[in-house]
Amino acid sequence: MKHKSLLAFYKFSVTEKAKLRNEKFGFVVQDFALISHYSALKNVMLPLEYTKLSKKEKIERAMKLMERLGIVHRAKAVPAKLSGGQKQRVAIARALVNHADILLCDEPTGALDSKTTEDIMALLMELNREGKTLVIVTHDEKVAKYCKKQYVMNDGKFVQV
Repeated sequence: MKHKSLLAFYKFSVTEKAKLRNEKFGFVVQDFALISHYSALKNVMLPLEYTKLSKKEKIERAMKLMERLGIVHRAKAVPAKLSGGQKQRVAIARALVNHADILLCDEPTGALDSKTTEDIMALLMELNREGKTLVIVTHDEKVAKYCKKQYVMNDGKFVQV
């Protein structure tokens, strides 16, 4: 990209913005946003479609992440055959597959039971300790307590807690 500062983001072309989103940001959402007719593996590999990696490299990278997240044994399963926690792990693997620096998480545990919520938050905190920046939007106070900094929106303004 020809612009070195993210402060100049508004000057980026549409292509540059798309490249930045794909390479620097990972997205994790409450409803997982998985493609129903794709396997877990293919869902994880989706952001790699825009890279120059070989198919073998894409599979290896995705499988390595799936192994780390404890879902490699579900690689061939479609989302309908996965539990909520497995779906969220697939979504997290997809968010990380391009080595994203920043994870934007919108209610990442909203559709999960309390045990799975703890597991997913432990995983996200581990990623944070490894240097990933997490931005988590949640209504769940238990989830918010995992965060080093908390902001609440009050009358349209952010206030640090």
